Amino acid sequence: MILAGIDLGQPADRVAPQLLGCVLRLGPVAVRLTEVEAYLSSGDPAAHSHRGLTRSNAQLFGPPGRLYVYISYGIHRAGNLVCGAEGTGQGCLMRGGEIIGGLAEARRRRGDVPDERLARGPGNLGRALGLTTDLNGEPLDGSGAAGLELRAREAEPEWVQGPRIGISKNTEAPLRFWLPGDPTVSSPRTRRAAV
Repeated sequence: MILAGIDLGQPADRVAPQLLGCVLRLGPVAVRLTEVEAYLSSGDPAAHSHRGLTRSNAQLFGPPGRLYVYISYGIHRAGNLVCGAEGTGQGCLMRGGEIIGGLAEARRRRGDVPDERLARGPGNLGRALGLTTDLNGEPLDGSGAAGLELRAREAEPEWVQGPRIGISKNTEAPLRFWLPGDPTVSSPRTRRAAV
């Protein structure tokens, strides 16, 4: 499936850097993605799909071009953009972004925090955007009930990659991608591996 100029049928580590700069809109809130992490399938012990298909991770197995929402630490709603060949269980976790539409609504949801922190971190991004588990499986092309839509970036930005953060397995895999120096990116924001 090609969406926002990206072939989402590619493996997650190829899709992830192409998502940087893309905009995800849900209702009044739009976020420009500045940080994502790739989660591969059975060979990636940090992926929710590592142990195979279950009732809770079924949406992660495709088809690509959908949203996989899960509850993190019992309180946060985090979202992955499903990619890879159908049945492989791959996705790109949205780790950080800049709110570019619906700022008042994002502030209402997140409280009194600086703009650069509104969608910094997967749980904060989920809250600012208004993710709920009811959106699990929602298509990213705007055709679903919620109208969730992934829009193409204006230009290809400079990006860097390094190890994923906030996980305990496969921590050294360089599968985190971000816009260098962007204040909406989670710490650490230093360069690891230039592209």
